[in-house]
Amino acid sequence: MRATTTCVKRAFKYRFYPTDAQAAELSRTFGCVRKVYNLALAARTEAWARQERVNYNATSAMLTAWKKTEELVFLNEVSSVPLQQCLRHLQTAFTHFFAKRAKYPRFKSKKKSHKSAEYTTSGFRFRDGQLTLAKMSQPLDIVWSRPLPEGAKPSTVTVSQDTAGRWFVSMLCEDPGVQPLPANGNAVGIDVGLNHLLTLSTGEKIANPRHERRDRARLSLAHSRLAKKATGSANRAKARRKVAKIHARIADRRRDHLHKLTTRLVRENQTLVMEDLTVRNMVKNRHLARAISDAAWAEFRSMLEYKAAWYGRDVVAVDRFFPSSKLCSSCGTLQEKMPLNVRTWTCGSCGTTHDRDVNAAKNLLAVGLTVTACGAGVRPQRRTPGGQSATKQEAPRREP
Repeated sequence: MRATTTCVKRAFKYRFYPTDAQAAELSRTFGCVRKVYNLALAARTEAWARQERVNYNATSAMLTAWKKTEELVFLNEVSSVPLQQCLRHLQTAFTHFFAKRAKYPRFKSKKKSHKSAEYTTSGFRFRDGQLTLAKMSQPLDIVWSRPLPEGAKPSTVTVSQDTAGRWFVSMLCEDPGVQPLPANGNAVGIDVGLNHLLTLSTGEKIANPRHERRDRARLSLAHSRLAKKATGSANRAKARRKVAKIHARIADRRRDHLHKLTTRLVRENQTLVMEDLTVRNMVKNRHLARAISDAAWAEFRSMLEYKAAWYGRDVVAVDRFFPSSKLCSSCGTLQEKMPLNVRTWTCGSCGTTHDRDVNAAKNLLAVGLTVTACGAGVRPQRRTPGGQSATKQEAPRREP
């Protein structure tokens, strides 16, 4: 994937500390956004049952009518911008549903759904490094952990609150500093795992930090205390927030580590090859689900792909059925069996001793370069017009 635009839009996320009045205003806004979204979804669902089509313009007209009713007059107390934006989000959800890219939209829950509100340029003011939202008289107390790009003007601002009670503001800005890096001839195969998070075709192994395991004792204790609290009590709410803070700490460390790792790989290599794993199916294994979730392979791949698009690099995903572990990277002999407990093995044909993960990474690199030569995409197709995917049509390159 290569960047197709000269200027990349990036979201810069910061933590902020609202006053009591600002927190109350934002909480009301979150509730109104959820209410409008659910009302619009219910209206569109009823119209769907009657075989009628309702689009964004129709739901926007409904919103105007809802505000005039006695039951929903409280919608006038918050900014109208986030309410209109949630209707646009619902329209996008239906677009993805009709294109068969997603399931039918679901109703938002007061306790489980993510609390957020999106403001466009008419709903906020950004001057002299201070951000003031509509219906507020004071700017937000933002912790500027990193500067915005010079001269940046946010096009949208999203305010959110996580389950740990922390407040965040995300500003979408154009970042002229993101430009394609100079091309180089480096290519690397990446084999993901649990004992080692990544094994590269160069022989380098990157340890798995196991962030969840480090806090497992604290997490278990917090869950035990939560289970003893009465349902609906204030003490249970406090205990739940302590559990959420531990989970947030784990997620923050994991995300930080993956950002540093993917940035380094993208800067050092022109072509990056990895296996097209179905993590959603793999976590169904109850023995490995916790470890696989902690490794965050899907998040790693997502970061790798969008950063590669930013900086003009190529990411190739090899078909998941390619036998990278059972294939000798020296002579190409395919072994009949390769149990997971076998970490080192010797090829019976050429006598080469392989480290299982390094050998897999080398095979992924070889077949990934073949996929590139055949013109296959980042996500190889299962059913191509010619039959099999590129990875199954041509064998990996072997040294003479």
